[in-house]
Amino acid sequence: MKTSSPALDDIDRLILSTLQDEGRITNVELARRAGLTAPPCLRRVRALEEAGAIESYHAKLNPRALGYGITVFAMVSLKSQAEDDLRSFEQHITTLSLVRECHMLNGEIDFILKIVARDLQHFQDFLTSSLTTIPNVESVKTSLTIRTSKALPGVPVD
Repeated sequence: MKTSSPALDDIDRLILSTLQDEGRITNVELARRAGLTAPPCLRRVRALEEAGAIESYHAKLNPRALGYGITVFAMVSLKSQAEDDLRSFEQHITTLSLVRECHMLNGEIDFILKIVARDLQHFQDFLTSSLTTIPNVESVKTSLTIRTSKALPGVPVD
């Protein structure tokens, strides 16, 4: 997969925007919206995949329907910011299924994590047994999400 930005025309942008919003759209319908026939539309989608503009396809699941009633953001500070220590923390985080996102930050906090849990007790158990026990973790500050007013997938496609 390439990491450089592919040159995108208006049709590519329409295809990307549509796929980002409606990942299950058929190629025939996507082609119709893009003003193409199905074969050239499919060739464009494959080219966008090969160029790295499309990384993956997935379903957006409803956390509450699956028993995950709370979302928590955890701000993690490490004792050491040496590259090996940062990578070790990141590697450990990949093994924790309740952590859905992990972002390294610039500033006072080293990482912010998005964590889902069934309820507050489930999160508390996770915090004390799986997160604060990671080697090199100095502190963890958490904020429980009360309401989500915007959660768009992906990036803007101008």
